[in-house]
Amino acid sequence: QVQLTESGGGSVQAGGSLRLSCTASTNTFRVYSMGWYRQVPGKEREFVASFISGYSAKHGDSVLGRFTISRDTAKNTVYLQMNSLKPEDTAVYYCNLLPVRGSPTTWGQGTQVTVSS
Repeated sequence: QVQLTESGGGSVQAGGSLRLSCTASTNTFRVYSMGWYRQVPGKEREFVASFISGYSAKHGDSVLGRFTISRDTAKNTVYLQMNSLKPEDTAVYYCNLLPVRGSPTTWGQGTQVTVSS
């Protein structure tokens, strides 16, 4: 069972920055996808950014130009650099991983990001 460990959440004022990290308990060099989603209470989980095998990194429209996903396969870790944070970015951020296309998704425990105005 793959485990994902997230870190880096916290509280910041609008305009500030945070960097999230997600480390997998397995080798991520050949996984199909790994990335980030976020969720606020009462709403569906929203796509933020991900790497998908064979494609360039993809970012959701609401974070394009402000957030950047990166990875260090030697450390089995993906990062989410979040700049120019807005109050509407406040959410629990979840890391996810799909070992192969169509496989069940593994989710991390989530890390809270709170942006105050």
